[in-house]
Amino acid sequence: MSSEVNAAGEVAHQVASEPLTPTAYIAEHLQNLNNIGGAQTSIIDFSVINLDTIFWTSLMGLIAVFLLVLAARKASPGVPGRFQCLVEMLVEMAENQSKAIVHGNRTYIAPLALFVFCWIILLNTLDLIPVDWIYGVNQFIGSFGVHVPHHKVVPTTDLNATLGLSFSVLLLVFYYSFKVKGVGGFFHELISAPFGAKWYLAPINLALNIIEYVAKGVSLGMRLFGNMYAGELIFLLIALLGSMWTFNLDLYMLGFVGNVIAGSAWAIFHILVILLQAFIFMMLTLVYIGQAHSHH
Repeated sequence: MSSEVNAAGEVAHQVASEPLTPTAYIAEHLQNLNNIGGAQTSIIDFSVINLDTIFWTSLMGLIAVFLLVLAARKASPGVPGRFQCLVEMLVEMAENQSKAIVHGNRTYIAPLALFVFCWIILLNTLDLIPVDWIYGVNQFIGSFGVHVPHHKVVPTTDLNATLGLSFSVLLLVFYYSFKVKGVGGFFHELISAPFGAKWYLAPINLALNIIEYVAKGVSLGMRLFGNMYAGELIFLLIALLGSMWTFNLDLYMLGFVGNVIAGSAWAIFHILVILLQAFIFMMLTLVYIGQAHSHH
């Protein structure tokens, strides 16, 4: 068994030292570091844990909490600094949006919206790290005998992370539905809305409501994943422009100009995507929780 592991490690090291083709280059940067040491064999496999996704998601969550706690402790009634002004603007935005959407007890909802917004901004901002830095670090530490085969730094380009976030929101929707409407009221709504409380319409109402809840969870995660994954893929394609000479094409200047200009332009535009996707996720979270507070 140990000989097979050593052989696999030697092959992986040999492959890593060889120049990558464009297809292998993109595949390498989109591969997660998981507990099975290779590509996932099936779409649904709960035994596979993407270690890099867990690490960066947890780290960004802790940083978001730290920054918000730091802002709260440094808040003063005097002339605020730039950091305090920024946090106050975010707090006011989250409070105003939650007040306009959620009607009822909002004790924890505005802080939740603020945390979700800041957390996803930090997760998405990791996409601005140059795509070859992580690969270069892996190659560097590999020279010291520490072999890290893959590492994907942006958690929101991992469908597991975005669906995990969206289904967590769905659990909150169920929680507030039970809390506001009661168990009986919630189940009565499942079989009576949207077509009315008729016994012969109950199966249709139930089916439509189940589809609606599943669609909420899936679409919320898929929207964030699709936009961030597409953005990361474009960064990789732009990076290939700067590496044209490694693919036997004598286009040095075109590759350099295309890489620098296109990469800079897309990075600037991608900042808008990062903020917009975080805002959309926060708003949909508030909308879904607001629907849990309303009675049909």
